[in-house]
Amino acid sequence: MLGEGILKGLAETARNFAGSYVSAERLTTVEYPEQRTAPIEATRDFPFLVYDGDDWEKGLRCVACQICEKECPPKCIYIVKSTDKKPDALGKLQIYPARFDIDISVCMSCQICVEVCPFEAIKMDTEFELATTDRFGGLLLDREKLAKSNQHFHNVHPTEAAEVDARLAEEKAKADAKAKAAAEAAAAKAAAAAAKPAVSTETPVKPAASGPETATKATEGEKK
Repeated sequence: MLGEGILKGLAETARNFAGSYVSAERLTTVEYPEQRTAPIEATRDFPFLVYDGDDWEKGLRCVACQICEKECPPKCIYIVKSTDKKPDALGKLQIYPARFDIDISVCMSCQICVEVCPFEAIKMDTEFELATTDRFGGLLLDREKLAKSNQHFHNVHPTEAAEVDARLAEEKAKADAKAKAAAEAAAAKAAAAAAKPAVSTETPVKPAASGPETATKATEGEKK
């Protein structure tokens, strides 16, 4: 029937419109800001930097690889790489961002920085109430303002955070097993070298000649 799809769409719209007055499930608006709805897990607003442990500065996962800075379409990320290394939350020496700024007045929440990060160091937050009277400094977030704990990541994106933690734990277990195997191989090699008998470096003494010439000389001596 011609126009059947249009009629079905209009009927669905009319049902939702009428149902919004009698059914709580069909209410499409809330009295914001007095009433708020919980954001869905896939919500994304502006990026934040994930850190492990209790110290944000020590636990930042970011190693200043600058991939996100290069891939950002509006170029709102600015990173300065450190000239030294310091231990991260796992005690491994890493380069870190001496400066990491994001201008959220320019950010378009595309999430490309999240997709290209190989260290699971930057994620999208659900916070959107960031209005300020300072359009420049107030919307330029430095690394301290951007840093949020892994627990916050679990709060806003629990499914993704659980997957990331499982993957990082698996990678760490593989790295630990590889390091342990290498250490055991080195220890076995050292033990084998210690057990091997020492090779003498002294020059062997040649035995005295006992041929016919020696016997002749001994006979002549007896005759004399």
